[in-house]
Amino acid sequence: MNRRRFLALSATPSLLAGNTDKLPVRKTGRPSIVFKSPGPHPNGLQATPEGLWIIDQSDGSKACLVAWEDGRVLRSFETETDKSSGITFDGHSLWIGSTYSREIVRVDAMTGKTLERHFTPGAGVIYRMASDPPARSSPLSHPAPAKPAPVPAKPATPATVGGFQAGAVLDSKAPGTGAHGQEWRDGFLWTAVPPSREVYQIDPKTWVVQRKFPTAANRPHGIGWEGKYLWVTDSNCNAFFKHDPETGAMVEKIQLADSDPLPHGMTIHDGWLWYCDDVGVICKMRL
Repeated sequence: MNRRRFLALSATPSLLAGNTDKLPVRKTGRPSIVFKSPGPHPNGLQATPEGLWIIDQSDGSKACLVAWEDGRVLRSFETETDKSSGITFDGHSLWIGSTYSREIVRVDAMTGKTLERHFTPGAGVIYRMASDPPARSSPLSHPAPAKPAPVPAKPATPATVGGFQAGAVLDSKAPGTGAHGQEWRDGFLWTAVPPSREVYQIDPKTWVVQRKFPTAANRPHGIGWEGKYLWVTDSNCNAFFKHDPETGAMVEKIQLADSDPLPHGMTIHDGWLWYCDDVGVICKMRL
């Protein structure tokens, strides 16, 4: 470990993970809903000059490139990924976090054809800690309709259990989940992985992890660059945390209100933070 990294880690232990109360809070405007997503469950975003990429977690994990101004679909295709939760663009192809197959998949950005498949570092069953924030759901969700008389329950299967319930419901049979947010910078892939509560920098040529750092809490999701810093969403905290990627230290946060759309996928474009709530809306707020 070099001297700069050692001193940074020694000086800011409380800001590496789990303790965010002392972080400076950035004052921003309230987020606004810009348009509806093309699919019902958007779960990953990536800003590009051509438009905004959205990956949907519904069956088929469709990727859509949409216009910034109105969400008009410019290109779309289904991908060979499973309930995906993150997407990025390397200038030629897309990298997608195939969450439920615990893979990171590179696909052709014009056709969606699979080009490479890789295992996800840190994939596994999401565990709980005593200090974790409670699970949070979108305030935009509509109340469930009244249910008919109950029928005998069928045994839970991996296909019907969400990642945050799998360990509790399936115990040792839980298959686990993988990557969420994806970002590309200077030839490296960055990804947030909820089961390990970490962000990884990966060399895509060798699939060797170059560095990693812990996240604020138990549900890291979308990630996005602001200058040299990497913002990491945490859905259960309803917040975004700004990290120094060299040390992992958190230096700032943005806290949403309980009534704001819940953040899942996230990206940054021209001074705006864009995020999606997985009930089908795309939002933005000025950084």
